[in-house]
Amino acid sequence: MTGWQTLFYKEVLRFWKVGLQTIGAPVFSALLYLLIFSHVLDAHVQVYEGVSYTAFLAPGLVMMSVLQNAFANSSSSLIQSKITGSLVFVQLAPLSHRAWFAAYVGSSIVRALAVGLGVGAAAWLFARFSLAQPLWALAFALCGAALMGALGLIAGLWAEKFDQMAAFQNFLVMPLTMLSGVFYSVHSLPAFWQSASRLNPFFYVIDGFRYGFFGISDVSPWLALGVTAAASAACSLLALALLKRGYKLRS
Repeated sequence: MTGWQTLFYKEVLRFWKVGLQTIGAPVFSALLYLLIFSHVLDAHVQVYEGVSYTAFLAPGLVMMSVLQNAFANSSSSLIQSKITGSLVFVQLAPLSHRAWFAAYVGSSIVRALAVGLGVGAAAWLFARFSLAQPLWALAFALCGAALMGALGLIAGLWAEKFDQMAAFQNFLVMPLTMLSGVFYSVHSLPAFWQSASRLNPFFYVIDGFRYGFFGISDVSPWLALGVTAAASAACSLLALALLKRGYKLRS
């Protein structure tokens, strides 16, 4: 157990030492989204009965921040270590592929939850929302962070340059996040785009997380949790398989 705990501690310290950039900046960015969209649309849009648009938007922004920062933590750590050459010092330690996975994904979950709590606290000052189903919200936060931590690990193993990592994030992670229902309900879309949204696993993460706040969702929370857990398991198994092979770690 000592090995993965040490690597986990190192990974947590890595983002904590620059907390203004890794935690403060995402909270500030989400707060800007909230200020702009709530000011423009709060008086004109009501998605759920009795729920203001600002309150509706808050959980989506929290989960969007959780997903993006979980991915950024594991992917950026691995690609930076590969490019700077410091990864060899981790490879010298007798760590199993499971220890690598636990440390990188575990630290991603810690960072994601820290950012999510920061965004949630800032959003509460504007919307004064409450948690109708806190256990559901926690379950989706953990599953979503684990999903993106594992996906970030896969991206970090695959990428050899920063521009490859940027392409992965800009052409996959960002579109799936922005088209997942953060700013709208899927029922407001035309039929084709409603069907397309249901192919996006991020939609289920955000919709299920929002259910934890209001007890209302676009799809069944059990279905959303099943899809989220399945996507997380698939990414985790792929990441473990790549780590076990030493994929692009010996180049």
